[in-house]
Amino acid sequence: MEFPLDCTSANFEKVALTKFRSLTPYLPTQIIISREPWGRFTVLSLDFQDCPHYFPLSQEQNQNLVEIMNQLGLSNSIIFRIGNKILGWQKV
Repeated sequence: MEFPLDCTSANFEKVALTKFRSLTPYLPTQIIISREPWGRFTVLSLDFQDCPHYFPLSQEQNQNLVEIMNQLGLSNSIIFRIGNKILGWQKV
């Protein structure tokens, strides 16, 4: 018996973020990855609150994040933060 797919936008986002995490094995598992609305745009947020010693990432890792973000269509900007403190912003 086939089960219907859960085709809600929240489920698609969860799947995309899970795929993003699987394609970025160099990111620590403690990092919080989410998408956040910023005005009319949505940004990808990487929160290093539980692992601040892993920030900053290398230039190669940043470039890889951008490529994967584009591939998955997650957003046009990425925010690096530790809790509420924004440490960096990269526009794609």
